[in-house]
Amino acid sequence: MRKYTGQDRHRGGNDPDTVLVLRIANGEQAAASELVSRHLSKMVALARHMLGDAAEAEDVAQEVFMKVWQTAHKWQPGKAKFETWMHRVAINACYDRLRRRREIYTDQLPDHPDEDSPGADQIIIEAQLSQQVEDAMMHLPARQRAALSLCHLREMKNKDAARALEISVEALESLLARGRRGLRKHLAEHVTAMLER
Repeated sequence: MRKYTGQDRHRGGNDPDTVLVLRIANGEQAAASELVSRHLSKMVALARHMLGDAAEAEDVAQEVFMKVWQTAHKWQPGKAKFETWMHRVAINACYDRLRRRREIYTDQLPDHPDEDSPGADQIIIEAQLSQQVEDAMMHLPARQRAALSLCHLREMKNKDAARALEISVEALESLLARGRRGLRKHLAEHVTAMLER
């Protein structure tokens, strides 16, 4: 097995992820743990917004890191940011799961504190609003959902999100615009239905 060298550090440039991947390729367990610590929550959050299911999101994150371990020795610094590549792997895993689904579903509302607790009403209102937004996201096409998740929830720059989706920045902006319109429409319909009850 080839050992990580100073030349590898130079190849990794200023990207700490690339350095970690090169170390993982050499079998360094500590580097693998550090990479997971840096990116696990991001991968889970992205997948949860794409799939609407916490357990599936954790499975997707696990798939991403398994792919990292399996392909670390092939990584070539300088072609793209490693984090962008990880987002692409996560999105592809989500697309695969969405294709396999026979029907789209969402999580139930999480358990809430006792209503007598201070601030319980506010917590419930915020949870319901969050659930409504997640429900509206699940009604969008997968590519629009991915674009919104990367840019608004993961706060990626448009150029990085476009790379992760393997599209142009213009195509990303189009997806974002259509996704925002779809969200507004679905949320407006939800509010109208509530007022008509």
